[in-house]
Amino acid sequence: MLLVTRVFLLLSFASVLPAASKKRLVSVQLGKELRPRRQTVKLTLNPSVNSYLSFRSASNIGNLSLSPWTYIDSFNPFRLPEKILQANCSTTGCLNLQDGGEDATLEAKPIKYQVLVLYRTRKERKNKKPVKKAKKKYVFMLGTEEITVGCTCVRPSVIPQQ
Repeated sequence: MLLVTRVFLLLSFASVLPAASKKRLVSVQLGKELRPRRQTVKLTLNPSVNSYLSFRSASNIGNLSLSPWTYIDSFNPFRLPEKILQANCSTTGCLNLQDGGEDATLEAKPIKYQVLVLYRTRKERKNKKPVKKAKKKYVFMLGTEEITVGCTCVRPSVIPQQ
């Protein structure tokens, strides 16, 4: 049952990957925490699927918030997707509705979210014989990353002194 759940999550993750130039066939290994054995599944990345979030609409949302944010690129060539946008809070406080200035009685805090990613590593060859023009084989490991998706206003936490 756990394997079925992982495959379902993996396939749903693949549907939101950015578009590629052509269809790619990727071999993915699912690691199990309790057992060292791994299972390989075939994953086809569909290039016709568009990214689930356009940068232009996302930046508008950040500018309209009382705790505005901007996006910065997090790039890792060994991860799928290679580029993930991370929100960065623009202010330490929140914006005041009356004059638009910063209100120091409230704090701007990041909103964190955990996403599924694939990490690419080179596949070890079993035979160590030299081969002319051997294709590079990769293994993709399913993993998670915590990203910041936005910012929100919160009351500051105050711990009274005794």
